[in-house]
Amino acid sequence: MATGLGFAAGLSCLAGMTDAIGFLVAGDFVSFMSGNTTRLAVAVGEGFGAQAAHLAFLVIVFVLGNSAGVVFVHLTHRRHALIVGLVAAVLDLAGLLHALDQALVATLAVVFAMGLVNVAVERVDGHALGVTYVTGALSRFGRGLGRWLVGAPSGRFWIEIVPWTGMLVGAVLGALAVGLLGPSAIFVAAAFAAALAVISGLIPQRWRKHYFG
Repeated sequence: MATGLGFAAGLSCLAGMTDAIGFLVAGDFVSFMSGNTTRLAVAVGEGFGAQAAHLAFLVIVFVLGNSAGVVFVHLTHRRHALIVGLVAAVLDLAGLLHALDQALVATLAVVFAMGLVNVAVERVDGHALGVTYVTGALSRFGRGLGRWLVGAPSGRFWIEIVPWTGMLVGAVLGALAVGLLGPSAIFVAAAFAAALAVISGLIPQRWRKHYFG
């Protein structure tokens, strides 16, 4: 389980890093679709059609990234190192697009990559775990803590704090990277994704089967 949790934490760190970079550079969340959905609703309510369409497109691309990830994992016979490598490649592409002043397309590429990330780890030893969204994780942690406090069955609720911690650390690192490198910070996220892909490829298959969904 420790290997799976560590890898999930790494992916959450990548998501947090990339989300912070996207927010600081483009003003958009690239993995926090709850936030984008709220912004979309506000834009609709205030009559900002162009902004609403932009945010709706981000949500759609994120969903498509998740779908594409499932298809990719199926076609590559569940070789999850490849999907994390694909994430690194898409993030590199986003960095190049931004350097070519294609900021919108670059943002969409990053959102697509964050959709892909969700497929890399879906369960850890049978426990469902999200790596790019932590609101649900915090809710499950809080409910599990409450059940533990009253002596009710609480399961392994403590696992839920892992993706939150990873995302928090990653977001701090992303903010620092933007402060040092500006928009080129996306290449740092791409390099981190590439490192995770290599690590995933080195993990024995008998270990991976316990945490790859």
